[in-house]
Amino acid sequence: MTLRNRGTSSRRDLLSLGAAGAMGLLSTPGVAFAAEREQGATHDSLNVRTFGAAGDAATDDTAAFQRALDAAHTSGGGAVYVPPGRYLFKGTLTIPDGVSLRGSFGCVPSHTGIRDHGQLKPGDDGSALFVAAGHGSEDGKPFLTLNTNSSVSGMTFYYPEQVSDGTPVPYPWTIAMRGKNPAAFDLELLNPYQGIDASQNERHNIRNITGQPLRRGIWVDAIYDIGRIENVHFNPWWSSHSKVYQWQTANGEAFIFGRADWEYVLNTFCFGYRVGYKFVETKTGACNGNFLGIGADDCNRAMLVEQSAPYGILIANGEFTSFHGDDPTMLEVNNTNTGVIRISNSAFWGPCNQIARVGGQGTVGFSDCTFVQWSDTGDHAAIQASSGSLLVRGCEFRQSKRHISIGKSIERAVITGNLFEGAAQIENASTMDVQIGLNAASR
Repeated sequence: MTLRNRGTSSRRDLLSLGAAGAMGLLSTPGVAFAAEREQGATHDSLNVRTFGAAGDAATDDTAAFQRALDAAHTSGGGAVYVPPGRYLFKGTLTIPDGVSLRGSFGCVPSHTGIRDHGQLKPGDDGSALFVAAGHGSEDGKPFLTLNTNSSVSGMTFYYPEQVSDGTPVPYPWTIAMRGKNPAAFDLELLNPYQGIDASQNERHNIRNITGQPLRRGIWVDAIYDIGRIENVHFNPWWSSHSKVYQWQTANGEAFIFGRADWEYVLNTFCFGYRVGYKFVETKTGACNGNFLGIGADDCNRAMLVEQSAPYGILIANGEFTSFHGDDPTMLEVNNTNTGVIRISNSAFWGPCNQIARVGGQGTVGFSDCTFVQWSDTGDHAAIQASSGSLLVRGCEFRQSKRHISIGKSIERAVITGNLFEGAAQIENASTMDVQIGLNAASR
């Protein structure tokens, strides 16, 4: 009896303390916005409408959004919800540490209604941000800046003043990722001039992104802790038969990588760019990373390597095509490269001039790849290596045309275990150590 009474008394004391504690919390600024939080699809989130956002595509909602984001930060972090609507922005936004900006979409949206009659347009079925900020300035402040542990998700970004009948209007980056762990999920970048600046941060997470960035899609640089890019597909869903699209195919770059210490890239794709995947050296260094299931379709250069890190750019299960423009080439490795590029189990197809043109002093390797078409015009070897080291092992060449050309400045090469359509057509001008053997030709 004494123990039971003591237990009952303890529980009563705990309940009293809990009630007092709850009253104390309610009196603090951290819970002052509880009445303004919206329950439902986004649990316990602030609503931008409460802070004055109109969502009518006419009222500038910049200040209202920033008030909501700052309020969430002041209350200790959390989510800001953007209900369906068309929100106009003439200024820029900063998402503070620990705050998420969430739209109505629970999946990555896409809208082809501006291109295709009768289809949904931005704002018809969910949260759409109409961006006017930065008109005419490529180097201006990004529209939305993410910081440590902050994120944006579930909405469409649309530039209503962008032209489709000529050279596109420059704009700054739509999203800039800074701090530690910035994240962007389930977004449609319908027609930005520049998409995501994923530089100068740690452990960025970019997942489930669609759209049509016109000049640059994603830029990665100054990353010293692993970044992640997954399920990003850039297609011409905004405009595919216009002067601006022609400009994009001549100037656009979908994915550009500077210094990145083990970037992990999974299931990414781009269509209709000058360069699909570009690797460059900046003042901070060059890229090494793991690229799995990537694709580039109808690009003049599916992959362009100016420099890679010595640890290697590792590409597996890719598919690449190059159709249009001057001298279409699947892979070009410039004379500046000193790093390593390894490509395995990938398919190269489409009427290009050559599969690969390789220069520099680094190592380039192909293993278990399929080469379907090349030398669409002229007389080109599928793989043309002028210098450095070359590995071609276990690959299939499906045309009876010039297969491999080894230049006199090649230091080392191993060409072995390949299948050739017709007799093997391998030219070797090198006087260094080149091993060729165990290849099989068709009748």
